[in-house]
Amino acid sequence: MSCRAQVPALVEAVLRAWNARDLDAFTALLTPDVYWHDLGMPSPPAVGREAVRRFSESILRAFPDFRYEIRHPICIAEDGSCCVIPWTITATNTGPLNPPGFAPTGRRVHFHGLDYFKFRDNLVAHIETRFDPAEPVEQMFGLRVRPLPGSLKERCFVWFQRAQAAWIRRRPG
Repeated sequence: MSCRAQVPALVEAVLRAWNARDLDAFTALLTPDVYWHDLGMPSPPAVGREAVRRFSESILRAFPDFRYEIRHPICIAEDGSCCVIPWTITATNTGPLNPPGFAPTGRRVHFHGLDYFKFRDNLVAHIETRFDPAEPVEQMFGLRVRPLPGSLKERCFVWFQRAQAAWIRRRPG
């Protein structure tokens, strides 16, 4: 993509297709060799339209009311080759999440993150999705992943980490 002015329209088209569950339109906005790495994605990253479609289908099956909203402004590179999109996601886990095979919890998640898009030939060629995975996990499963500051859980974690660090320092190489 060479024109900075075209970026918002392409980003809005991607968002519209995703929120409409129109995976044909969504994947048509991606290059055939698109690379998508999402922290919520099982590894490895999705490469190619078909891999992106499979990941998208698994997310929409697990979260049928998934809603992606842009938190403006979109930060666009001067040359229009890439952009960063701040977003908010809301969704309810009413279907199975495969992989890894989690059963639906019926819980709603609401969290923020960033997508980094790179463009080629007026299509999205690269997506990096970044967010704090502990946030939706805690909401979806109703448990604290991160211990509260000063709690027994935090003190145990610190003790374990210090013991592990001491063991690592004693090992050669």
